[in-house]
Amino acid sequence: MGSENILYLCGKIINHSHFIMEISQLKQAFLEAYNHDAAAVFFSPGRVNLIGEHTDYNGGHVFPCALSFGIYLLIAPNDCKQWRFRSLNLPEIISIDVTSAPRKLPNNSWANYPLGVFAQFLKNGVRIESGYDILAWGNVPAGAGLSSSAALEVVTAYALDTMLGTHLDRTQMALYGQAAEHDFAGVNCGIMDQFASAQGKQDHAIDLDCTTLQYELVPIKLDGMKVVITNTHSPHKLDSGAYNTRVAQCQEALSQIRALGFSHIENLAQLSQSDFDSIADLISDPVAKMRARHVVGEVARTNEAIAALKQGNITRFGQLMNLSHISLRDDYEVTGPQLDALAEAAWHVDGVIGSRMTGGGFGGCTISIVRDKAIDLFIEQVSKEYTQRTGLKADFYIAQIGDGAKQLE
Repeated sequence: MGSENILYLCGKIINHSHFIMEISQLKQAFLEAYNHDAAAVFFSPGRVNLIGEHTDYNGGHVFPCALSFGIYLLIAPNDCKQWRFRSLNLPEIISIDVTSAPRKLPNNSWANYPLGVFAQFLKNGVRIESGYDILAWGNVPAGAGLSSSAALEVVTAYALDTMLGTHLDRTQMALYGQAAEHDFAGVNCGIMDQFASAQGKQDHAIDLDCTTLQYELVPIKLDGMKVVITNTHSPHKLDSGAYNTRVAQCQEALSQIRALGFSHIENLAQLSQSDFDSIADLISDPVAKMRARHVVGEVARTNEAIAALKQGNITRFGQLMNLSHISLRDDYEVTGPQLDALAEAAWHVDGVIGSRMTGGGFGGCTISIVRDKAIDLFIEQVSKEYTQRTGLKADFYIAQIGDGAKQLE
């Protein structure tokens, strides 16, 4: 991948410095906020999913990679018996008494994500007797669907594990983050986002079996090509209820399929394409049937795409990306006019290997594989067509695949 993150805005390269804050600046901000120094600085990345969408909570494979931008977290113990949360991205300041049981905060507070992680440590028998001061800052583009929430959960888990000496492994940190999302953010997400943020490796994607949590790090070798993320600027909001509705619809599909002679099936990803085809017309709920058709097909596409990438068949990988988007548009209905406009515009550009929505949907970003020589044309044509169709302006990021959670200082 490229040696640096590059931000393209409306077809032009602009200074990327507003996405960068020096650690010294973050430490100064912590000092000004709390009147004492930070004890440590941590980072966890956002993620982008190359293929395998809405398969994680259905037990299938996904293929995400960690990005080089994410969430920074500074932490230090305090003597006031409070957990205090501040963000340089948002004005809300939260203080929680350490003697009270953590509870979900109202109004979709950003602090629910780290607070939910604190709650997981307590739930698993860890005593947190000290107060802690926390300052977070993120350079994940706002509303882009690149998993800033998962990054915040994982970086909190990593920081608390370090401060408390609990020696969690990275998979357990991811599971704590997922549970925090369920219990404190109210989003019934799968494990992919947190797992990618915890386990990512530079220049690799993760082939993750979401049932067993077995995974393989697969090198990303794109000779003469780049991964380009395109932001719709139509905000991605999983807490709107649409995501949880899809989870429920998949459960309904699973119930009907089990009643049709597949009682051994524990999740939709276990159903083969041929078995699904043999009973599809017997599924009485048409919406449930559509959701199941996407999941079964997406599992097959993801497995084929990973095999194609390992074999160096990037053309087939791109074709499967396109088919993934079509299924997400037609059967899972999570794209919408903005994501469709970006993907469809990309498909018309010579030099684009494949393009699809990435993440939960309902806004956010597309991901495209583009030949180096076609990147300028890609940005120009997609920008123009997208604005004509939606009235919005898209931003473009050349993705650098980075490492998972780590301590910086």
